[in-house]
Amino acid sequence: MNECAVFVNEACCPPLESCAFCLVLFSSTNNKFLKSLHVLILEGDGSKIQAALAEWTGQRTVPNVFIGGKHIGGCDTVVEKHQGGKLVPLLRDAGALALADK
Repeated sequence: MNECAVFVNEACCPPLESCAFCLVLFSSTNNKFLKSLHVLILEGDGSKIQAALAEWTGQRTVPNVFIGGKHIGGCDTVVEKHQGGKLVPLLRDAGALALADK
């Protein structure tokens, strides 16, 4: 799975400000672009899916970010990885960047 997925919940973060921040961060990682980014919006309260995510990943909150099929964490973790120079390598290793580093 060479893709990025972000689970968001329309009920807990309208108008998806923190999630939108994550999406902007992904689209601007050193002027590289993702091959694909899937945003999965949990309708209603999304409690069943959030419970399943918590069981699977230990994280119930959204956004809940996956890169290359691996759980990365929430928005704070994604921002932290970006600021620490670790987000682009994760995306590169997952084959999720449309442009390779030169």
